[in-house]
Amino acid sequence: MIDILFVGVGLFALFAGIWRAARARRTGAGAGLAVSLIALGAAFCFLSHRAQQFESELYPSLGRLLSNLATMVAAYGIGLTVAEISGTRDRGRRTRLVALGVALTVLVVTFFSTPGLPRGIGLFDELYRTHPTLVVYVFTYTVYLGFAVLDIGFVAAVTIRASGGALRAGLALLLLASAFAVAYLGGKVAGTIRALQADHPVKALCRGPFSTLPCALDVGFPAVSVLLIVVGLTIPAVPGLAASRRDARTLRLLRPLRTHLTRRFPEIARIDPAGSSRRERLLTAMSETNDGLILAGATPDLAPATAARLVRDLPDEPSETEPPTAAAEPFAADVARLRAIARAYRKLAGTTAAETTRP
Repeated sequence: MIDILFVGVGLFALFAGIWRAARARRTGAGAGLAVSLIALGAAFCFLSHRAQQFESELYPSLGRLLSNLATMVAAYGIGLTVAEISGTRDRGRRTRLVALGVALTVLVVTFFSTPGLPRGIGLFDELYRTHPTLVVYVFTYTVYLGFAVLDIGFVAAVTIRASGGALRAGLALLLLASAFAVAYLGGKVAGTIRALQADHPVKALCRGPFSTLPCALDVGFPAVSVLLIVVGLTIPAVPGLAASRRDARTLRLLRPLRTHLTRRFPEIARIDPAGSSRRERLLTAMSETNDGLILAGATPDLAPATAARLVRDLPDEPSETEPPTAAAEPFAADVARLRAIARAYRKLAGTTAAETTRP
């Protein structure tokens, strides 16, 4: 059951991170979020029992170290992402990076300097009293994650008041995830203290992620927290994804009309039509199409079907008369008008092609 939960949450985070990475490559934004999601997914996959058994064959308890390092990288990336959303991306950025570097270094050094690490599942409860390096290890890990989680929760709480819609819902889930993470870290500190005080500490094995309160704090709560973080960081991107799909459909719909107009009026074509985002490419295509419609004499007061027919029936030579100027339109109205003309033009072009090929 624990393996299913960990691997399921891990794969979900990995797929979400890969999707965000693909979007970041196209748009140039959101790379930190992609890294965070991929790191979270890797952490949970590393931490599953079967994965730890395999990793332990390479080096005792290696899976525990890899998952902890990935979790810390993910916390750093999430903090940067939330700060970017709130408009405070550059505030304390160097401090966060230095803190991450120091914490990662301490974990790696203390881990590999500890002799007699257990094979299989990396549980250190029995070793805290005899291996001070592991106490430093878990203390560094807990303190770093604690400050990172509190930073994320604070920034989300401040930003949520000025946000709305999908962003507010995502930030609310991040706040809830921070609460689960704080509970997990509190349970980890309490468990470490108990292991240090016990004369004969034993490994805390869990039959399920919520079988007991310590198991819920140590296993269930981290999984729930990661799931909430993934969903919370993904929800604000949904409206942008829907807008991007609408832009893509509009671009495809405009292509025949724009191609005809730019071929008929080459001067309307931009020198560099490629933009860094789909919205920029759409704006370029709309501007070119509008310029072509003006040169064709298709004023905004014409019905879409009439404007499309006018474009289709353009004479071979440009008209010497000055075309009427079109008044500026809001973006949404402009999109609707151009889409309507493009649809009508496609129908007319298809009808013309059918008539030409008819014997």
